[in-house]
Amino acid sequence: MKFEDLLNKVADLPCFTTIFLAAGRNLAQIRLQLNRWVKGGRLIKLHKGLYTLAEPYRKIKPEPFCIANGLKSASYVSLQSALAWYSLIPEFVPVITSVTTGRPQTIETPMGRFDFRHINRSFFWGYQQVELTAGQAAFIARPEKALIDLVYLTPRGDKEEFIEELRIQNLKQIDKAILREFAEKTQSPKLKRALKNIESIIDRGEGVEI
Repeated sequence: MKFEDLLNKVADLPCFTTIFLAAGRNLAQIRLQLNRWVKGGRLIKLHKGLYTLAEPYRKIKPEPFCIANGLKSASYVSLQSALAWYSLIPEFVPVITSVTTGRPQTIETPMGRFDFRHINRSFFWGYQQVELTAGQAAFIARPEKALIDLVYLTPRGDKEEFIEELRIQNLKQIDKAILREFAEKTQSPKLKRALKNIESIIDRGEGVEI
């Protein structure tokens, strides 16, 4: 494969896999050629089998959430990363955190650090595909599910003190009916306890008497 052929295939993609390029080709030869282009500064290797174009060859700047999805196929961005993206918490979150049905893992790449937290398959729902920029979309937890994931995966995350420390803002983005539906769907006693504390904080923020 010539580099010009590669550009025609992937110039509009945030990242791509070896398997994507190998259809009908010799996989070993593709890997060898990719390694040469990495050494030559034309490609950036993000992780085993995952690459992105280096400057100045790329047409788009890869979105970190798209890279997160690419690093683990059975995953979606959640927890503090999703909450910050929705402007529900004020803190800047430098590490992209996702949940996955696979094993938990932290992956360091030339384009940042990506954390993956494990959840059971029965919890793998409540996310949506969101267009981030033209031509780039990623799977991200809905606001309510990002909050539920965080509470569920954090020791003592159901406690009012922990939820208060999140300093949840822009409360109108949280649909209380959906939050309640999601919490009940999990059938988790921890999340049922957390729901009362979250609803209390939301009601106080909205000026509702409780």
